[in-house]
Amino acid sequence: MGEEDIRQEIENLRKQLHYHNYLYHTLDAPVISDYEYDQLYKRLKDLETLHPELITPDSPTQRSGGAPLDKFRKVEHPTPVLSLANGFGRQDTLDWYERILRLDPAVAHADYILEPKLDGLTVVLTYEQGLFTLGATRGDGLVGEDITENLRTVPMLPLRVPVSGDMKAPDHLVVRGEAIIFKEDFERLNAELEQRGEKPYLNPRNTAAGSLRQLDPSITAKRPLKIFVYQILVSSDETPDTQSGILAYLQELGFPVNPLSWKAANIEEAIRICEEQAAARHTWPYEADGIVIKLNDQQLARRLGFSGKDPRGALAFKYPGQEVETTLLDIQVNVGRTGVLTPLAVLKPVSIGGVIVRQATLHNFDFIRDKDIRIGDQVLLKRAGEVIPYILGPLPEKRSGSEKPFPVPSECPSCGSPIHKDPDEVAYYCLNSSCPAQLVRVIENFVSRGAMDISGLGSQIVAQLVENGLVRSAADLYALKREELLRLEKFGEKKAENLLQAIEASKNQPLERLIIGLGIHGVGEVAARKLARTFQDLDALSRASLEELTNLEGIGPNIAESITTWFAQPHNQELLRKLREFGVWPREKSESPEQTAAQPLQGLTFVITGTLPNLSREQAEALILQHGGNVSSSVSKKTSYLLLGENPGSKYAKALELGIPMLDENGLKTLIDK
Repeated sequence: MGEEDIRQEIENLRKQLHYHNYLYHTLDAPVISDYEYDQLYKRLKDLETLHPELITPDSPTQRSGGAPLDKFRKVEHPTPVLSLANGFGRQDTLDWYERILRLDPAVAHADYILEPKLDGLTVVLTYEQGLFTLGATRGDGLVGEDITENLRTVPMLPLRVPVSGDMKAPDHLVVRGEAIIFKEDFERLNAELEQRGEKPYLNPRNTAAGSLRQLDPSITAKRPLKIFVYQILVSSDETPDTQSGILAYLQELGFPVNPLSWKAANIEEAIRICEEQAAARHTWPYEADGIVIKLNDQQLARRLGFSGKDPRGALAFKYPGQEVETTLLDIQVNVGRTGVLTPLAVLKPVSIGGVIVRQATLHNFDFIRDKDIRIGDQVLLKRAGEVIPYILGPLPEKRSGSEKPFPVPSECPSCGSPIHKDPDEVAYYCLNSSCPAQLVRVIENFVSRGAMDISGLGSQIVAQLVENGLVRSAADLYALKREELLRLEKFGEKKAENLLQAIEASKNQPLERLIIGLGIHGVGEVAARKLARTFQDLDALSRASLEELTNLEGIGPNIAESITTWFAQPHNQELLRKLREFGVWPREKSESPEQTAAQPLQGLTFVITGTLPNLSREQAEALILQHGGNVSSSVSKKTSYLLLGENPGSKYAKALELGIPMLDENGLKTLIDK
């Protein structure tokens, strides 16, 4: 293939990827599968790797951002990026209308465009010949900070406009938008952080702003940021004379434009829409604290000029605040179904958003310590939409001296067992496998498909067994009797017999499955397999020292400490004693000399992603292990190969980033047959 052919293919691939990015991230209407997109992206990446001189800043492969910065440089905006005057309710809005009507009688016949007042971070985006060249924060309205590399990582932001069609972009274009995080994405992000034992974020607005002000763009790339563009600040071409026309024009260029807006024929209709949306705004996918009322006629808006720093042609109709002050009466500690201890604020009842609130989340114990929250404090409470209310922080200036600091508990409030905290996490755990507060969840894990695989024991039946006092630990499952089951609601002869047979059959599960079933914090499939192969039974594992465990590949110091702490608990020792008594004590078979001899995959670590044509994930893992290889759950620099199937997940992108070799199912078999 000649140089010009390669250049043309790269350009065509970029156009296709820009267009599919726009369909997926902006219109939410993809027309190709993730796998097809990944193949286009891989082809472009491969070509650019071979021809780095052809890489351009607008290439979809450059979204990962540049190298970490020492600091943000200041940039001067080409025109002032102004804020808006606020109006709180009907009368303030009518007063604004009367003021601008006195300045220009044409206001009497004006119509309006209404847009949600997004609660995020204002960004100023500059395009030269359609290419994104500069992104900045609003700053003080005159000077902002250069966050170009961070903005490149946001999938919704077009690196080149227009993204499709024959439309031509202005030679010079500066637009204004808002970077936000949707509520659903924010809740998912916090859930992932809490699952990893990390601090959750307080609200989407601060998280969006903080994400774009990271000195390392790779951190920004991991945040679920979105952008809506709504204003043209500067353009070398003529632009529409109405706000509705501007929004349509921006959308034609390929900018993400908020699909939610309203048109009002007069000021009364505009106010009515704002009032009607007061409650409906809680159903919007993002946080918004009001609606912006804009004169649709942009020539009229420009004639009206400014009042101080505020343009007269628009007003922010603000809704009542969702933050109130109340007294923190007490702090309770709840034990979740996974053993995590969570502090809960007990409050003096207060009305917020029309709801009486008596309790609120305090996130975690580090949050209480960092904010210096004390029992008896006056605290600031926030409720956003239908989200559970949470404490923003105390009001120390209102302290009387009677407030009491809250110490982190040393024992589980449910069972009295000592609690455990990994050094790198914020969460505290109860490690008692028979703790009443988490018993149902513990047993659900024990009987799950990846552990002891006891069919017929769904969550409802587990809860039924616990509620009726038949099961107080996972070991009690092996003591269940037919007549006990028959006394339970919806249990007949056949159902009881099938369940007892499934429980008995589970005694034949291998050691690694039992280790998974014990629910030791941080020990998943890969770690369990390594522990089973190394120690061969639970006796030896329970005697393992921190040093022995840490020396194992894939077992870090935190997991090692979690294992030794778990086996040191008297409750867990009792569980093991009962399991042994019931014959649930598998031993790993010693490997034969043939097995320990060098094998084709010896020393290689594989990660599996996607759906393989002939092998299930379990079969692929077994095949790799059988021939001396290791299987890991995550891609790292230590990964030897990514085993790639159809519709791969995020591991594929990570492997591309790290340059990890990839092979398919046939490639794996070829490697084994060498």
